[in-house]
Order: sequence, then C-alpha cells, then structure tokens
Amino acid sequence: MATILEMRGITKEFPGVKALDDVNLRVEEGEIHALVGENGAGKSTLMKVLSGVYPAGSYSGDILYDGEVRRFAGITDSEDLGIIIIHQELALIPLLSIAENIFLGNERARRGVIDWRETEERAAELLDRVGLKESPKTLVDDLGLGKQQLVEIAKALSKDVRLLILDEPTSSLNEADSEKLLNLLVEFRRRGLTSILISHKLNEISRVADRITVLRDGSAVARLDCADGISEDDIIRDMVGRSLDDRYPPRQPHAKGETAMEVRNWTVHHPLHSDRKVVDNVSFHVKRGEVLGIAGLMGAGRTELAMSLFGRSWGRDISGEALIDGKPADLSSVRSAIDAGLAYATEDRKTYGLILDDTIRRNVPLAKLEAIADGLVVNPAREAEVAQRYRTRLNIKSSSIEQETVNLSGGNQQKVVLSKWLFADPEVLILDEPTRGIDVGAKFEIYTVIRDLAAAGKAIIVISSEMPELLGITDRLYVMNEGRFVGEMATDDASQEKIMARIIKSAETRKGEAA
Repeated sequence: MATILEMRGITKEFPGVKALDDVNLRVEEGEIHALVGENGAGKSTLMKVLSGVYPAGSYSGDILYDGEVRRFAGITDSEDLGIIIIHQELALIPLLSIAENIFLGNERARRGVIDWRETEERAAELLDRVGLKESPKTLVDDLGLGKQQLVEIAKALSKDVRLLILDEPTSSLNEADSEKLLNLLVEFRRRGLTSILISHKLNEISRVADRITVLRDGSAVARLDCADGISEDDIIRDMVGRSLDDRYPPRQPHAKGETAMEVRNWTVHHPLHSDRKVVDNVSFHVKRGEVLGIAGLMGAGRTELAMSLFGRSWGRDISGEALIDGKPADLSSVRSAIDAGLAYATEDRKTYGLILDDTIRRNVPLAKLEAIADGLVVNPAREAEVAQRYRTRLNIKSSSIEQETVNLSGGNQQKVVLSKWLFADPEVLILDEPTRGIDVGAKFEIYTVIRDLAAAGKAIIVISSEMPELLGITDRLYVMNEGRFVGEMATDDASQEKIMARIIKSAETRKGEAA
C-alpha cells in the first residue's frame, strides 16, 4: 500500500505554548486513519497545519504528499491537491440551498453566469453518492445535523477529494446518523478514498479505523495497527499515559436528602408551531445529593424541557408548576431562575455557554457578578481571585486566566462553563450533554466534579445521549420519549436494553392512541 501523506517533525508554537512537538504522521492510501488524543493534545492543530490553515513558515517540519514536499500558503493550495477538511463547526450557510452550498466558491458557471441546471444536476449526483435523498433546492436550514454533515461531505466530493479529514464528525449526531456516516466512510474506503478521522468516540474508531496515531501533549506517542486487535483500553492508556481502569468514579455512599426540586405537569409548546407539544405533562423530582439522569433519543424533548425550566429560555404557552425546597419557584426569567437556585449548563457551550472572545477571568464569574462587585462596578482583584480559584479547582489547562476561551480545548471550555455555574452556587444544577466532544481523561475529571457536588448535597440533573455515561454516573433515571416521561428506574436496576425497551413500548402505545 502506497503512502499518500507523511508529516515529518512538525513543530508548531503559539505564544507561551508548544502545541506540536516534532510530530510524525504517516497515512497510507485508501485507509481510514484515526487521530486520537485528549483535548489539547494537538489533533486539530496538526490538521490545520496539513490543510494550510496554518501556512508554511508558521511551523517547522515537512509535509510530503504523493511523495513530494508541499508548502501550502493557504487552504486553497491544499484543496487544489484534493486535501479537504471538514471542521467540527460546519461551514454551511443555512439560508442557501444544498446545491448553492455545495458549489459555493466553486460555482458551475459559463462566461461568468451561474449555470443552475448544471449546478443542480451535479449536486443531485453528489447527494446520491452520500445517500442523501433531498432535493438540491432544499434549504440547509431545513436539514437536521446528520444531513448537514452529509452535505459537507458532498461538498468535499465536488472538489475531487483524495484525502478527507473529518474533525469530530459524529459529536452532535444521534446514533442512527452516526452509523450512516461511518458506513459512508467505509464505502469510500472501498472506492479507494483516504480518510483521517478525529474522534473521541473510541467505539467508532475501533469499528472503522485501519490504523491509529495517538497524540499526547503535542507529541505523537503511538501508531497502532487495528489488525493487531487493539482494545479501547490500549488506546486510552496511550492517550492519557496511564491505565484508566474505571472510566467512572466510584459512587460514594451518602444519604440522599430532602427533595430539592419538584416539577409538576410541565407542558411546553413549540415556539413556531403552537399546536405541537414538545414537552407533554412531565412530572419529576430530584433529591439533594442525587445525580438524576434523563435518557432518551435525539428529539425526545430533553433539552427543550431543561431550557423551558431555566427561565423559559425555550418554548411558548408553558404551563405547570416547579418547586425548589418545597416552595413555588419563580422561573419566569433566567435571572429569576438563577436567584431561585437553578443553573443550566447548555449542550452548546460555544454559542450559549461562553463569551468566546473573552478571557477565563471574565467568563467564570458571569452568573454571579454581584458577588465580585463593589456596588455596580466589578472589582478586578476579586474577579481574578475567583477565576484563579476555579482554574485550579477544575484543573483548567491554560497559559493563565487571561487566555481567551476560544483558544481552549473543548474539555477546558466545558470546565470554564462548569466553573461559571459552580461559582453561582445553585441548589439544582442541570447538565445538558456535559461531556460532548470531550476526551476520556477530561470526562473522568468532570464525572468526579459531578460526584463531589452530589456528595456536598447538591441536586444534579444530567441529560446525555450516551447511555453508558448515564449508567455510570447517575443514581436514578427517567426515560423520555416524544415529549413524555415513559419510565423511571434506579440506575442499579437499569440497562441499555431496559431503557430502549421503555422507549419502544411507549412509541407503540403512542401509535395505538393515534390510531
């Protein structure tokens, strides 16, 4: 098998940090090569060097592609050779059609005028190759995330891709869409296309990858051949530099306290389609010292439930009652919800959880500015003290508290979000997909924080699409489907099979009701 790509001795430095240190990477033609490592290990940085986002001259070392040394001045240079990168944040324009997005910057034109017939016919061919049945005229805004990911791949195919780089392509997808995407990569391999896959989902890596390169602290520490029978534990050991015998901290036996929050008959309608109930007559409770999980498939209504509770941040015509410590809670606004003792760490930390172009120092105290202010003016010394305290407590890896959060890894960004809400000192903390896009080492640290908070008497609600995660860190589970709670069980008595059985049974019952 011929080598299509070789990166030799790649070193990349930013002010105060060496992101890549003499990294070597070799990729064979026609394989799926996985790139794994903890957040901040240098995976995305290495791929930005390869694709020309970081141009030649900004790093040291050599890139050999098809056996020749290449010096990319920008991303156009790498794309001209068929190296296409699809970033974790999709680069699509929602209000343009699929066809327009596929050929944006690469328009099908004659004498300066776009040929719409050719554009849509060619787009239809590409959509067929990725298994997407939508019309090329469909607006991207009308597609789910899984289909948007396929549009990105179709866009890559339109540029005669030979080496496809996917950065966390399944991090926001449900299991069905993830499966479809992975099957597509396997089909591409059969046709001779080479892929580099960056992912924290080791089960996916183990399933589709031919070889794995492991990065740790900016260095390539292992190259693994999956034909040798590599286990997930082997990969983790290389990633974190130690054996991670248990992926979840042990449950510490402690008595559960009184009910911290109770929700009764909570109903929420869709903000645009007022006749559609997204949360339908939901009731639940969570005790002090308890980690409560909410399981369900994508679209079950879990995030909508959490956001509607947190100051009515989502939905319309909201009805029902919420009590905190046995007293009716005013959740009519975000400020009121925080004052009532409720906090919500969003699943979308980049859009709603952080001010990305501001520093750790500014982000951490945001939810409780009055605690660091003299009257109406923030005290800079107290602000810095709080930020430094939580940077140390949650082991946030950064050059200092003055580092902008946009430049932190995903795991460290999530720790800043948690710091913000821990400083607010809520009675009830809702964590929505708290470990999405985070490596196993950072996950363990966040699980430990959750367990410590429960031991300190806080009530924690965890929403997660990863059932093993819910089974590993919670004490009790509710199962949600189609806007309703359809099951409740102690985690010790739960399993993935039991959770899915409740979902399937409820769907069949709902279908019978509709008939």
